[in-house]
Amino acid sequence: MSNYYGEIAALGTSLCWSFCSILFTISSKRIGHNYVNRLRLTIALVFITFVHYIIYKSFVPVNINLNHLFWFGLSGVIGFVIGDRFLFKSFVFVGPRIGMLMMSLTPIFGALIAWIFLHESLTFQKVIATTVTLIGISWVVLERNGNEYEKGHYSTGILLGIGAAFCQALGLILSKKGLSEDLSPLFGNVIRVFVGVVTIWLIPIFKGEIVLSFKKLKDKKAGFALLGGSFLGPFIGVWLSLIAVQYTLVGIASTLMALPPVILLPLSFLIFKEKITIRAIIGTCVTLAGVGMIFLL
Repeated sequence: MSNYYGEIAALGTSLCWSFCSILFTISSKRIGHNYVNRLRLTIALVFITFVHYIIYKSFVPVNINLNHLFWFGLSGVIGFVIGDRFLFKSFVFVGPRIGMLMMSLTPIFGALIAWIFLHESLTFQKVIATTVTLIGISWVVLERNGNEYEKGHYSTGILLGIGAAFCQALGLILSKKGLSEDLSPLFGNVIRVFVGVVTIWLIPIFKGEIVLSFKKLKDKKAGFALLGGSFLGPFIGVWLSLIAVQYTLVGIASTLMALPPVILLPLSFLIFKEKITIRAIIGTCVTLAGVGMIFLL
C-alpha cells in the first residue's frame, strides 16, 4: 500500500475537485457566481494560511522578493479572479460535468503557451494527444441533449469553460516563473490566493458591496455548499495534489487528477438528474485518454 501513496492522493484530488465543482455549482445558482468566487477565495485564504502556520510556524511566507510577488500575484489574478469567475459562470450555464470537461483543455493551452513563449518542445506525440483530446471534447459538447443547464446559454457556457481553461494554463505558467528560485509551492499558493483576495474585493469595496457579499451567506444551503467547496478544493484538494506529485511521477499524477469529468458522470445524474448519454460517456473517456497521452508520452 505504501508504494501507492501518490496514486491514492491523486485519486483523492480528483474526488475533491469533483465534489467541489458540484458544491460551487449549487452555491453559484443560489447566490451568483461573483459572490461565490470572492467568498470562497477568502475562505480558502484562511485554510491555506492555517496550514502554512502549522508547517512553517508563520502565517505568511518569509524570504520572498518582488519577483515572487509579481509572478505569483499575476498568476493569482489570472487564475483565481478571472479564470475561476469564468468557470463558475460556466457551471451555471452548462453544469459541472461539461464545465470540468472543458478544463481538460488546460494542458493543451499550457503546452501551446510554453511552446510559444518559453520555447519548450511540442512533439508529434503531444500533437496527436491534443487531437484526441479535442475530438473527445467536441464529441461531447456538440451533443445538445436538452439538460436543464442550457437555458439558451449553452454556447456561452462552453466559451466560458474554454476561457477558464486558458486562464488556468496561463496561471500555471506564471507560477512556474515564480518557482524558478526554488520557492516552496505552498509559499507560492499563499501569495497567489492572497493577491487574488485583495484584487477580487477591490470592486465590492468601491461599490460598497462588502456587507451585501457576506449577507449572501444567510442562504444556509449556499453557505454550507460554499464552505464545503472551499474546504475540499483549495484546501484538501491542493494538499493532496502536492502529495501526489511528491510520491509518484508527475505524468501519472496529472492523468489521475484529470478524472473529474468521468467521476461527474454518475454524480451529475444522481444529484442534478442530468441526462447522461452513451455518446457523453464515450466522448469523456476519449478526452481522458488524450489527456493521459499528453502527460505520459
